[in-house]
Amino acid sequence: MAADPASPLDGAKPTTHGKPAVLIIGGLGYVGRFLALHIHENKLASEVRLVDKHLPELAWLAPEFSEACSRDKFIQADASREQALGRIFDRADGAQFDYVFNCGGETRYSQEDEVYRARAHALSMAVGHEAAKRRVKVFVELSTGMVYKPKSTPRKETDELKPWLKLAKWKLQAEDDLAKVEGLNLVVLRLAHVYGPYMNKFLSTALCMARVYQVLGKEMKWLWDKDLKTNTVHVNDVVRAMWTAAEWYGLTHRREVPIFNVVDHTDTSQGTMATLIHEVFNIPTGFQGTLISAFARLNLDHVVNDVNDELLDPWAELNANAGISNATPLSPFMEKELIKDADLCLDGGRFERETGFKYEHEKLTKDELEDVLDSYRRMKWWP
Repeated sequence: MAADPASPLDGAKPTTHGKPAVLIIGGLGYVGRFLALHIHENKLASEVRLVDKHLPELAWLAPEFSEACSRDKFIQADASREQALGRIFDRADGAQFDYVFNCGGETRYSQEDEVYRARAHALSMAVGHEAAKRRVKVFVELSTGMVYKPKSTPRKETDELKPWLKLAKWKLQAEDDLAKVEGLNLVVLRLAHVYGPYMNKFLSTALCMARVYQVLGKEMKWLWDKDLKTNTVHVNDVVRAMWTAAEWYGLTHRREVPIFNVVDHTDTSQGTMATLIHEVFNIPTGFQGTLISAFARLNLDHVVNDVNDELLDPWAELNANAGISNATPLSPFMEKELIKDADLCLDGGRFERETGFKYEHEKLTKDELEDVLDSYRRMKWWP
């Protein structure tokens, strides 16, 4: 059970200029770097420390992150290892971090359970226990909306839980186990599909696929139907929501662990994506129909492999013709786990009502996708 956030923190020292000191686990990951940028640009913290297993030079950081994710703020460490926790949490002045944001852990799909146990669950538990021991004021854990039993009506935080990806299963296990850590001031945010500049998950796959179909002069077709929900949220709203949740938690007097869905107002579906892809790439889009979708349910590995075989070589050729010789984080490679006939459909009303949060990117639009493509072009990732 989480401790009362209003209780005094014995021995805690006031932060410089009254602003919180912030620790971001997974600070070079997609959400982590945008959180660091948000804090930097708005001068929200007295100190920021980023922890990541990867070096900044290998993280495909865009130029605007150079100061927010600078070497002097960065520690390379595996936060799931107990022997690294002192180096991660200790500060020069002996004070403790006020806010700890856990953006870390394994984010790749289609991994084995043991990978998620070791690289996601173990990490959450290690930093959660350490945060509780050090009486950190707020610990924000990022989770996923894929923990709910899939339905096409928006899932609320109190609805039935039935994770439909292995990653989601371990995220939910981390939520449950963190909630049992004595003295941990925990907030859990369950996210829809996160998109935005430089993204390299889910929506980026669809954009890469569309680019190949554009060159091949073929129609881009989705499995299942247009009504399958694939709810979304912009990364800038995610990091604003994280900061809002941390500040809000410090003003509450509750003992139960707050859990919030974070999702935009688009109610994004496959139909939404088909329409936007058509508008952006000027290619025909549609759906495979009942017969092929029924076949795909029984032969998903075969179907996915066929699509990947069709797209990967033309994508490589596109990059070569565009002079993109270095590896990029973009690919049309389709993950079998992500094309399940399962709705990601969330109700985010509770977070807005309780915290007063307002989304700045309420709707996924053609302009939003064009902005993503522009970010790829700036990085010379886009053929």
